[in-house]
Amino acid sequence: MALESGGFSAFLETIKPLVPIPVLLVLLPALWWFFRGTWKELDDDAATWRAQLKAEGKTDLRPFVALAMCAVILTLQEYYGGRAYFEASIRPWLARMDVLHPKAIKLSEFDELYGFGWWAFTRVFGYVVPFPVWKLCFREDSLLDMGLRTRGFLKHAWIYGLFLAIVLPLLLVVARQPDFGSYYPFYKASSRSWYDFLCWEGMYFAQFFGLEMFFRGFWLGALRRSFGSGAIFAMAVPYCMIHYGKPFLEANGAIVAGIALGSLSMRTKSIYQGFLVHITVAALMDWLSLWHRHALPTVFWPPG
Repeated sequence: MALESGGFSAFLETIKPLVPIPVLLVLLPALWWFFRGTWKELDDDAATWRAQLKAEGKTDLRPFVALAMCAVILTLQEYYGGRAYFEASIRPWLARMDVLHPKAIKLSEFDELYGFGWWAFTRVFGYVVPFPVWKLCFREDSLLDMGLRTRGFLKHAWIYGLFLAIVLPLLLVVARQPDFGSYYPFYKASSRSWYDFLCWEGMYFAQFFGLEMFFRGFWLGALRRSFGSGAIFAMAVPYCMIHYGKPFLEANGAIVAGIALGSLSMRTKSIYQGFLVHITVAALMDWLSLWHRHALPTVFWPPG
């Protein structure tokens, strides 16, 4: 019996890389059905825009500027926004400040949190920088058209509820995977106190807002008239890749999430519904991980 069980487990592990394929074959047509009107509208608008530029004998430099800028930003974040750079360049400065102000810095107590603070700062800063740069390059473009308009938010609030109704059952399934509990939350001292947990979630949420501004706001706002609906799928590729290193099923889920949230942003002309979906799912992932391990905080302040 044990042998049969072991063989079945080995079989499941063998087919695990193939599991996302049939799921994607089901979900992607569903996304097409739900957003087909939005995609057609984008393609029609792009066709009109390209015809206008051709008639005027102009070349649209937006794809070149946007894609080059995005590549540079993501590369800088990868090499200078992580723990390795923090340990080599930021932590020594914090250590000197800790000697001068031990009661304020408390490096030994919040070392890991400072590391994630650097990570969150570099993400938010990198994700927001393209907006003023873009305005300098293309003064006629409105930054509000990059998903920052709030008009119509309540009108589309039902889509937020629909997305959660679809995502939450899947989240409950993923939360039972062995690698889920060991991976979340990123900040391992979140279980030490509610103060630690809330500080981490605040950084996490700020990073998500910057992420939505960058991928669903800037990226799509800059490319939609040139690429049409193709801008959504182009964005989904690097968005999936920034999830590498996370659990396998989540990285695959980022493909669907990137397309769905990008399409949602284009339909509502806003990043805010996508941001709410993101932080709701992220907070639940952290909470479920701690709850499954019986590791939710029991005190507000860190001991000592």
